[in-house]
Amino acid sequence: MEIYFLAVLFIVMILALGSGFPVAFALPGAAILSIGLAAFTGWLFFADTEIFFAQDGPIEWLTAGVTNFRGIYWEVERDTLIAIPLFIFMGIMLQRSKIAEDLLVTMAQLFGRIPGGLGISVVVVGALLAATTGIVGATVVAMGLISLPAMMRNKYSPSLATGTICASGTLGQIIPPSIVLIILADQLSSAADQASQVRKSLYKEATGEFSMPSSLDVISTSAGDMFLGAFLPGLVLVGMYLVYILALALLRPSMAPPVQNNDGFGQSFLNKVVMSLFPPLLLIFVVLGSIIMGIATVNQAGAIGAVGATIMAGYRLYEGKGTYIPAILALVSVAVIIFLQQNFDLNIRMMAENGTEGPIALAGLASFMFITATFWSGYRTLKIDNTLREVMIETAKTTSLVFIILLGAAMLTAAFRGFGGEHFVKEFLTTLPGGFWTQFIVVMAVIFIMGFFLDFIEIAVVVVPIVAPILLADPSANVTAVWLGVMIGVNIQTSFLTPPFGFALFYLRGVADKAINTLSIYKGVVPFILLQLGALGIVGTFPELVNYLPNKSFLGSFNAPPPKNPKLAACVDDYLTKALAEGEANITAAIANLGQIDKDKLPSAQQKALSQAFEKAQAVYSLRAAAEQEQAKFDDMAVDYAPLHERVRMIERDIRREDRAMKELAQKIRFAELDGKKDKVAQYQVSMREHEVEKQRLQALIPEQWADEFKIFRTQVKELTKAQRNSARTMEGAYEPVQEMIALIEAGPTLQPIKQPLMELIGKAQTASLTTLTEPAQALEASLRDIYGSSPVSKHITKARRLFKRGKENSRAKAIGHLEDGLAALASEIAWRAEAKDNIYAALLSYAEATRLNIGLLSQPKVPLEIVDDLATCKASHQNISLFF
Repeated sequence: MEIYFLAVLFIVMILALGSGFPVAFALPGAAILSIGLAAFTGWLFFADTEIFFAQDGPIEWLTAGVTNFRGIYWEVERDTLIAIPLFIFMGIMLQRSKIAEDLLVTMAQLFGRIPGGLGISVVVVGALLAATTGIVGATVVAMGLISLPAMMRNKYSPSLATGTICASGTLGQIIPPSIVLIILADQLSSAADQASQVRKSLYKEATGEFSMPSSLDVISTSAGDMFLGAFLPGLVLVGMYLVYILALALLRPSMAPPVQNNDGFGQSFLNKVVMSLFPPLLLIFVVLGSIIMGIATVNQAGAIGAVGATIMAGYRLYEGKGTYIPAILALVSVAVIIFLQQNFDLNIRMMAENGTEGPIALAGLASFMFITATFWSGYRTLKIDNTLREVMIETAKTTSLVFIILLGAAMLTAAFRGFGGEHFVKEFLTTLPGGFWTQFIVVMAVIFIMGFFLDFIEIAVVVVPIVAPILLADPSANVTAVWLGVMIGVNIQTSFLTPPFGFALFYLRGVADKAINTLSIYKGVVPFILLQLGALGIVGTFPELVNYLPNKSFLGSFNAPPPKNPKLAACVDDYLTKALAEGEANITAAIANLGQIDKDKLPSAQQKALSQAFEKAQAVYSLRAAAEQEQAKFDDMAVDYAPLHERVRMIERDIRREDRAMKELAQKIRFAELDGKKDKVAQYQVSMREHEVEKQRLQALIPEQWADEFKIFRTQVKELTKAQRNSARTMEGAYEPVQEMIALIEAGPTLQPIKQPLMELIGKAQTASLTTLTEPAQALEASLRDIYGSSPVSKHITKARRLFKRGKENSRAKAIGHLEDGLAALASEIAWRAEAKDNIYAALLSYAEATRLNIGLLSQPKVPLEIVDDLATCKASHQNISLFF
């Protein structure tokens, strides 16, 4: 019966939306009405308010709803959602200050003389506005008001002109910083957590192991990752638009004739181009560049964009003397702060020790200048046409709309799950033939159609939380959340263009001249819809376009993981195979040179460590060959095993479905027995037997050889893992002792200053009170603690310090003996390290450098910059990992 009230939920929602009821209230209203109707119907006919709920009941739903409401309310404190009002403010400020209009007019004059130049300028400006506003409706309206009359005056085809404007205006959906991407990132991060739990459950069922390797986990996303992931697909889409317009202008010049620039291209025009184009481009570079380079988080970049837009509006709106003074003041202060930060330590707590009082004071002055420039620009925008107040009101309205829809969508999603909708969707998708890609195509088709009726916010917060966990959990595709988000973003963008319901068409129809009929608008967007579908296919076929930049940004950042991180294991292994093969001659020569090092004058511990390093270095290639042989066995076995594995897992999935049905029936039988409803008990028992028969039938379909084949396959997986671990440990053992030896030798000179205070302490120990010597001993220990490999010395001082602390006179001689042993150890350490520096240090450095990116790769503290591109490219593709589940 739950399905009927699920239908009621959607019917009420569709009727409310179709009647023009605000979306922000249609979503929670549909949820409350359907939940209330289900509870009332259950109470009226069955005296049970929970009978029509698949999980929990109206009381539990209400409690969960309040919890969800509070959770959504406090989401404003999360980084992802803080960025929304900041980017909205930036976009509206740029439009209200007419900077966007200047940009469009100037670009039209600049490109107008080439075939299709006016259309090309519209696309370029659309892309730039998308990178500064991210608001589709505002962009389409602005470009329709500014560029459409100009295109009509210059005899552009109405269909091409309107299609170009609509398509360019929707670029704000996919080109960062986009509000769509921010909301998708927020929803997909939660979906990835749910998908991760599903995968762990699948892994436990398949292998019996409680802990799943992190390399098999779902790859989540963030707003920054979404921005980076959408960057290249956005450029691909812009490029396709430009090529289409240029080709059409060359093949059919009458549709897009060139436009003459009557003002010429003199110095005044050049100045206009620079002032119209350079500031927005600089703002885009600062906002997106700060995210890409890891300098700022998304919300910090949004704040930068909001302040930058305000400063730009301050000089654009102002007419009079000193127009550019606030902007120049802001630029100079930022340049000063960057210079000081690069050349001085601006930590206020350390300024006395570092002697940086002057630079810190100058940085404070520069910060004050920047704040002054910001408030000055803000004051201008407030006083001129009341721009700042209007922008802030529009920002508040738009932001409020977003968060109210988030609240309503949370309630709708809770109701949907309460009626078992999530279970129905999962059952429907997972039973489709064709696996992940069939599921994905169906979901994308549903999102495409919903894009006719719903705004992107509703789609992102209603549909994505339901379907994304199902798609992300599938190990056969193992797609990343950022790729899925970008695909959904491009899809939503396409639906915004599609007649007869595309929102971009309505926006343009509202501002277009009546002489342009609606059919021309529909005809104009069709080629661009095909281009976007082509771009969707390209991004789907080449996930590297999405995943490469987020991977490269992360792997090249200051907090990059070490190469031995399990999530990098497969790609690092591929790189090592190539690196060891290509550099075999140099590597074997370096290993031979390591064996020829004279170790006789080294301490026994160091002699043993270097000898073991040489032995393991000699075994590297043989163990790598063994690991590659096991990998080849695994690959060969997987070819024959994969079809059997897939078939059995599908049968087991159906068996689990029968188990869930029988579990639900068993619960219903217990309730019916308690209520004394014997007819219901008999009915449920008949259904139970039917499910038991079906389960037995499914179990009989599992091939007899499955258990043996699965055992053999798992054994091969263990053998492969064992061989790879042996190879990895051997490489670490062949490199790390050499690195430790280099560090010991380099720390040698820092031991010399310890000698004099240690001798003074020995002298004081002859006559001074023992307890007074505890503090000098502790100071020596602290000094040695910062010196690598100082334990042979410090252990003696520690023993003496403990005797000093006891203060027993009969321990004086013993304490002095420990100090003298420490002095002897210190002399020995200084001597052998100095001799090693002269004799073997260069050879050790040569070996370490020759093996750093191959044998020593797994010992590096973070991914070396030299291999970031290789690993980022490898990680960018999707790998089928279903055989491990």
